[in-house]
Amino acid sequence: MSTKKSPSRSPREPLLRGLVGMCLGLVACGAPRSVAPAGEATTAAPIAHVSTDGRVHSRPGPVSGASAAVGEQPLGLGGARDGLVYVPRSYRPEQPAPLMLLLHGAKGNARQMLEALAPVAESEGFLLVIPESRGVTWDHKLATGGADLDFIDRALAQVFSRYAVAPERVSVSGFSDGASYALSLGILNGDVFSRIVAFAPGFVDAAEPRGVPRVFIAHGIGDKAIPVEEGRRIGAELRSAGFDVRFHEFTGGHSIPADVAQAAAKWLREPNPPADSPASGAVP
Repeated sequence: MSTKKSPSRSPREPLLRGLVGMCLGLVACGAPRSVAPAGEATTAAPIAHVSTDGRVHSRPGPVSGASAAVGEQPLGLGGARDGLVYVPRSYRPEQPAPLMLLLHGAKGNARQMLEALAPVAESEGFLLVIPESRGVTWDHKLATGGADLDFIDRALAQVFSRYAVAPERVSVSGFSDGASYALSLGILNGDVFSRIVAFAPGFVDAAEPRGVPRVFIAHGIGDKAIPVEEGRRIGAELRSAGFDVRFHEFTGGHSIPADVAQAAAKWLREPNPPADSPASGAVP
């Protein structure tokens, strides 16, 4: 891993170039073990405009749509693979809510992630946007973008237009392949996502960071699909690159236990540390 600095880039960028790795057992790194696995993914209809810069362009803003329904709803962007939106019962249009973009694992789907995170979203009062990948897993080379990134951007734009969202409380989270994608997407778009939650990630691909989002990584010490050493390595290297990282190990395997989801939610509630304080959180 090179640490040589370039005058035209942030000092974090060369470090992050060295974080690229392969998810062990790529297609096996799918749904949390507590959720029934899905069948093989199918690819939706082609998307006309594909992002090529790795950036998310949608932003929270004035609500223009008429929909303010609560509960579970289809994303409604069409295609064989779509996604879900979850709006807690506590949502009020006059009170902008926190929002989490939530990304499933390989061969996974939105339903699996909703079952894992909906209880926490309801108790904590945040919106969930859960798109589905265009194929069996996510585009993982974000330097050139792709159909997944474009679909995510469209999903966020739609939700931002219908629901009042607090811009400073937009986060991205994922499990397994989705966790790796969430880390990559969040680091490339730290001006959109103030925080990243990664459950059992395997790699990071983010050579040109924007902003410095805070990071929460959770990994089971008994994980056979992606060993906990991978999460430890990612956490340590991100921290060395200047990111504020909280690393949470738990007894268990390739899963998102309810208490771990709650720990992540508690972390999301924490105020940001002073700008001049050192990065915090235990990283082996």
